[in-house]
Amino acid sequence: MRVLYQFPLSHYCEKARWILDYKELDYVAHNLVPGLHRSFVNRKTKAQSHTLPLLNDQQHWVADSTKIALYLDEQYPEKKVIRSHYAMKSTIYEINQIASELGEYVRRWTLAHIILNHPESLDIIVGERGYLKKFERYSKPFIKSLLQKNYQLNESSLKEAYEHIIRLTNQLNQYAERKVGTYLIGDRLSLADISVCSMLAPLLNIAGTPWEQDVKQRTEDTLCLEEKIKNLAIGHYILQIYATERDARTDWRGI
Repeated sequence: MRVLYQFPLSHYCEKARWILDYKELDYVAHNLVPGLHRSFVNRKTKAQSHTLPLLNDQQHWVADSTKIALYLDEQYPEKKVIRSHYAMKSTIYEINQIASELGEYVRRWTLAHIILNHPESLDIIVGERGYLKKFERYSKPFIKSLLQKNYQLNESSLKEAYEHIIRLTNQLNQYAERKVGTYLIGDRLSLADISVCSMLAPLLNIAGTPWEQDVKQRTEDTLCLEEKIKNLAIGHYILQIYATERDARTDWRGI
């Protein structure tokens, strides 16, 4: 069985899940423990990576959501997410690169404002079984402290993250304003669409996504940023793509 090792709340893992779902490939989403995942990924990729998502397909291990896209297009060419036409391929990579950079700042912002301050999100990280659940009284504070330290979740870094989110979102918004049809590139879904939608989804409180929350739980900062993005062409586009194209075949909560 094909296995995607993931963090349920990671937007990079959402990107990999979406590619697998779009290609209609069966897989199991298997959760790893934040921090402890590094040695597992490092060992499986022979020290080439320590980050998730990590795909195991017929004993072939691929880390990084973009590399997973490339691998799956090569092995399963039906419904490619990267076009063969040079100009289209170049633009897809360009958009994907901007979205990937944006994702780094979205991760920091989301951890601080949406995930670590909400019990429901911490419950998802801890999982429903295993030692983390058994000793959640200790594991939750440990994970929260670990993530705060690793991603430097302080006032200065969060201010910087916000500024980069606005800058990079505005760059992507230019593509949304110029698009002719439904999609950013061409007449069907591509890696560009999946990357942009996955990276910004945590900020938009979209129903059915891992980051959906009661509005009352969201801080004023998150609500203001959400409204700002939703008022842009890129915001309207993301909501439309999630509503019409995100056909999940596997529960993002994983096992």
